[in-house]
Amino acid sequence: MCGIFGIHGHPAAAGISHLGLYSLQHRGQESAGIVATGSELGARASRAMGLVSEDLQGRGGGIGSGGLVGDIAIGHTRYSTAGSTTIENAQPMLARFRDGHIALAHNGNLVNATELRRELEDEGSIFTSTMDSEVLVHRIARSGAEKPEDKLGDALAAVEGAYSLVVLIGETLLAARDPRGWRPLVMGTLGDSHVFASETCALDIVGASAVREVEPGEIIAVDRDGLRSSSPLPPQERRQCVFEYVYFARPDSRVFGGSVDRARRELGRRLAREYPAAGADLVFSVPDSSNSAALGYAEESRLPFELALIRNHYVGRTFIQPTQAGRDAKVKVKYNAVREVLDGKSVVMVDDSIVRGTTTRGLVAMVRAAGAREVHMRVSSSPITGPCYYGIDTPNREELIAANLTVDEITAELGVDSLGYLSLDGMLESVPSGPEGFCHACFSGDYPTPPPADPQKLRFGCGC
Repeated sequence: MCGIFGIHGHPAAAGISHLGLYSLQHRGQESAGIVATGSELGARASRAMGLVSEDLQGRGGGIGSGGLVGDIAIGHTRYSTAGSTTIENAQPMLARFRDGHIALAHNGNLVNATELRRELEDEGSIFTSTMDSEVLVHRIARSGAEKPEDKLGDALAAVEGAYSLVVLIGETLLAARDPRGWRPLVMGTLGDSHVFASETCALDIVGASAVREVEPGEIIAVDRDGLRSSSPLPPQERRQCVFEYVYFARPDSRVFGGSVDRARRELGRRLAREYPAAGADLVFSVPDSSNSAALGYAEESRLPFELALIRNHYVGRTFIQPTQAGRDAKVKVKYNAVREVLDGKSVVMVDDSIVRGTTTRGLVAMVRAAGAREVHMRVSSSPITGPCYYGIDTPNREELIAANLTVDEITAELGVDSLGYLSLDGMLESVPSGPEGFCHACFSGDYPTPPPADPQKLRFGCGC
């Protein structure tokens, strides 16, 4: 999962992209970058490891400064689902070819990238990264089409998997989504400029107005002559990622046409109906992604909602840390319990998901140590029992607690008095426009594409 941003037709394009990336930091914390063009200097890139807010250039200005001039720019915050956490894998990618330059920022995962890469290497292509996204750059460069949107269409024709893209070919900005619409991408306007972003919260921070989503299978091209749309890819059954509503997207965003906050509140209300906690004194969330679901649970249960866990906001999201060691270390400094709220109480602890169980186990112990008499765990999604091949870092069943233990066994493993997961039907019926049109493969095993015979082959690298 990554954050992508693009803007065409604004004299401060790089600075606006920099600002937009702040609102997409939750989608990736390993690296950030911007490519800008549209000036006599040509296309220039600034990429570095770390957060958007850090001094990535070492010049006090971060990635938004340092000679990135022009009125067209794209930006990226990276969360790797596989591959190395190195500067070579930071995006946007920038390459030169016979018609000028190609820059690309990708959110998603290409399930047939290994096969496509092998074909390209057999034909003499040389790769400089371990990202699946680089496959697209090579395929764009090889296209004989004249128009930039046709070049991109050619490149995507043989690609299978999840992608939302912002691409620069020359001075044309392109935005595209895969035909199943796995990952969100929205279009907006800022004065006379066109803006694209993973979530509407990135439009809000730059003062842009949302216009509509980029449709599944659509390619939008913006150049000096204006905006045009095409749909060159065969239509597929829509499979939007339900986990965007459950966890990834920010609650102040609208994705897939619906409010994330409203969806999470409804998930919490449905969870309260399916798994009430008789005799509980209060409800609290595992902040911050579970706040709205916990509010919904409290509203439905008519129990007080309390701030029982305090999150250190200078620590990033533990789930999207690339290593288990990183996740464990951040849990220890990320949360603290409020004894005055918990001492002697029977509490309902609401989280959006349990993936590996390590974070949850530590939090339950913390709540117990703060004096909670009973801890009832409630989860506003179904048990995650399978890997995701479309952009979420759950590649091995061995890492997934619900794939290896029963609910009773998980209850004992976490040290809680009771455990309730939201049903699959309840989850899908709670999100906007549900229950059809969503990918829930990691919960149900219903994969829209054939899973790789060897999931480890995806490990050569994912662009996000």
